[in-house]
Amino acid sequence: MSGKNNMGFWHDLLKQSGEIFLKITHKFRLNSIKSFVSLFLVGVSLSVAIAACSNGASNSSSSTDAGGSTASPVSANKQDVKVTLVSFAVTKAAHDAIIPKFVEQWKKEHNQNVSFEQSYGGSGSQTRAVIDGLEADIVHLALALDTQKIEKAGLIEQGWEKEFPNNGIVSKSVAALVTRPGNPKGIKTWADLAKNDVKLITADPKTSGIARWNFLALWNSVIKTGGTDEKALDFVTKVYKNVPILTKDAREATDIFAKRSQGDALINYENEIILAQQKGEKADYVIPDVNISIDNPIAIVDKNVDKHGVREVAEAFVKYLYTPEAQQEFAKVGFRPVEETPQTKQLADKYPKVKNLGTVGDYGGWDAVQNKFFADGAVFDQIQAKR
Repeated sequence: MSGKNNMGFWHDLLKQSGEIFLKITHKFRLNSIKSFVSLFLVGVSLSVAIAACSNGASNSSSSTDAGGSTASPVSANKQDVKVTLVSFAVTKAAHDAIIPKFVEQWKKEHNQNVSFEQSYGGSGSQTRAVIDGLEADIVHLALALDTQKIEKAGLIEQGWEKEFPNNGIVSKSVAALVTRPGNPKGIKTWADLAKNDVKLITADPKTSGIARWNFLALWNSVIKTGGTDEKALDFVTKVYKNVPILTKDAREATDIFAKRSQGDALINYENEIILAQQKGEKADYVIPDVNISIDNPIAIVDKNVDKHGVREVAEAFVKYLYTPEAQQEFAKVGFRPVEETPQTKQLADKYPKVKNLGTVGDYGGWDAVQNKFFADGAVFDQIQAKR
């Protein structure tokens, strides 16, 4: 029905209502003020209702912008938005610098306030927390194996690695050998860790994410220099015989080495050591020429962003983490940039060069690595049996 016909319909209805009202007042003698007021209110209520309906009918339409297209969810919804980021501990310094920049940019472009609820801790414990109910919208974890666990729990959709550049890797580091002041045992290469008089502190790869990287770095040091699986197994077995205690996680390993002064060497992330030095802590360390790329992925937790209605903002934030501005902040706290830019090159040039860098992809990806090395009865269990 056209707008013109609508107006005619409501005009006729109002006219008829008025006539009915007059007939009522003529039929019944108004012998009291009470009767008059009652009839007056009936008439007013009817008129207001008709006017409201008429106005609603003439104004009903879908929300569009000036160009006639449907308004976007962001422009239509001006309320504040909260995004929950769950990450592994040593990324906090970088995220603390990056988030305000993103918030400012989003406000400028969309006139919408975004706040971040943040949680930091060990990658393994953060993974368990998300699976157990911590409603993360974004997870930035130490290794893809942890992200895959959240995927298998039904919270992240398959194919998350392809949603962002570099298979979802947004930060990376390499393995470092931390030694006692002055390096009294002369530890310079992975091979030195197999010497009889060297004690190594590391976590258990069955329970720690960083310890899996440590194990892979040791294995990779043999394979990347032309060794066979048999030689790698022999070398790694000797190294783990030099480990007096396997800690539950990397934090406990660091405490035993630094605070209890046990062991001659500790395997750690390069970025962790750099961050510690920036906080005033002293550490002697070596970056071996043969090394492993410690790749940290980021992913959208699909089930949660859809539940919270924040997918658009969450995806925009993850994309922002790949910008030169954000990558520069990662580089400032010791991470090696995932893509070299003029902004990050100046910082990255300060890090020791790695001549022979392996990746988890060289060993078939994390599913293959997990099955070969860390599943029950696999290589690591076999090494443990020989200790």
